[in-house]
Amino acid sequence: METQLQQGIYDARKLGPFRFGILGIQHLFAMFGATILVPAITGLNVSATLLFAGIGTLIFHFIAKWKVPAFLGSSFAFIGGYLSIKQIGMDQGLPDWLSLDYACIGVCCAGLCYFIMAGLIKFFGSERVLRYFPPVVTGPMVIAIGLCLSGSAISSASTDWLISMVAIVVVIVSNMWGKGIVRIVPILLGVIASFGLAACMGKVDFTAFHEAAWIGFPVARQNTVLAVFDNPDMTLILSSIIAIMPIAFATIMEHIGDMCAISGTVGKPFLADPGLHRTLTGDGIATALASLFGAPANTTYGENTGVLNITKVYDPRVIRLAAVFAILLSFCPKFTCLVGMMPAATIGGVSLILYGMISAVGIRNIVEANIDFMQMRNIIIAALILVIAIGVKYGANDSVTIGSIHFSGLALAAIVGILLNAILPNRIDIDIEQYTN
Repeated sequence: METQLQQGIYDARKLGPFRFGILGIQHLFAMFGATILVPAITGLNVSATLLFAGIGTLIFHFIAKWKVPAFLGSSFAFIGGYLSIKQIGMDQGLPDWLSLDYACIGVCCAGLCYFIMAGLIKFFGSERVLRYFPPVVTGPMVIAIGLCLSGSAISSASTDWLISMVAIVVVIVSNMWGKGIVRIVPILLGVIASFGLAACMGKVDFTAFHEAAWIGFPVARQNTVLAVFDNPDMTLILSSIIAIMPIAFATIMEHIGDMCAISGTVGKPFLADPGLHRTLTGDGIATALASLFGAPANTTYGENTGVLNITKVYDPRVIRLAAVFAILLSFCPKFTCLVGMMPAATIGGVSLILYGMISAVGIRNIVEANIDFMQMRNIIIAALILVIAIGVKYGANDSVTIGSIHFSGLALAAIVGILLNAILPNRIDIDIEQYTN
């Protein structure tokens, strides 16, 4: 088992049904905290979020020929867009859920941008398109994604450092010194230990859990955009599209970075096989479909890439099992309630490691691509991406308004990075062979 873990496991069925199932549960927990955090912040439906995270992941795997071990969860990049359109709608006297439906129309259109990018890659070839997304751009972007999320991890962990430290210590000890199944599921063990301690300390209120039903349908009509078209406000629809579509620049960049990270982690050329055009199409369909039913936009999840990196189990079947679990559990309000009661400190402790893993993967992308930071143009590109993404996140409430359009820090950093890479002289094109050979 030790040798297998060092080399990586590509067929988890050899581990047996029990371990296979536990691995799927671990991936479920890895994405759960961040995935339900988006509807918790925006007011979107939690059960619908779980349902379409699972469905979106399965759609992604189908389009990607079942080869890429990626999980699609809620995207943080669109939170600013949701809240902005929600506030505009409520200022006009609309209920918050209807205002969010208008925002979902903008997110659906943003999802369609993925098809445009996929078509360009299919028509012109990945080499021509990816020269505008080299590691000097994607590496800092992946680093920035992890660092931008780090604030939420610290904020959650600081609610109770004892509980969060238990999660951190259990994850580290299990991964570094655990044997067999313990080493494979460190994240899950960290969640259980931390949650259990919080419950023993009386810091978890189970009242809502006892009152919740066992079975319930996750999507109601008010959770879909159908209600918008009963009496549509075309101005608000247009505002939603203009405000939210540009965010697709950041999420497409995030997707490319995640595919590079997963390729590097697993050791397979996913940008070539099944191809970036397929993975982008799968992500775009998942996002557009989720938004039509009032669920958050989907994105490939760095948290689950972190789990792959820790466990060395790279079998996509494990991710699909986690997706099935998510779909089943979306019909169980009691379970959704139970996980929703997970202490913020538990989520924060686990997230500290997982978000750090995201940034570490970005650093590895830069190192493996041999980016020469003796060249000033590379320093300028990386510096502006990091400063803009992190600075806007923490210095401008993650929102910069240019005209009537709101840009998140990641969206603005993505645009600046792409433009600088195209404009500055002595551009070094992406070494596509590192992902295709």
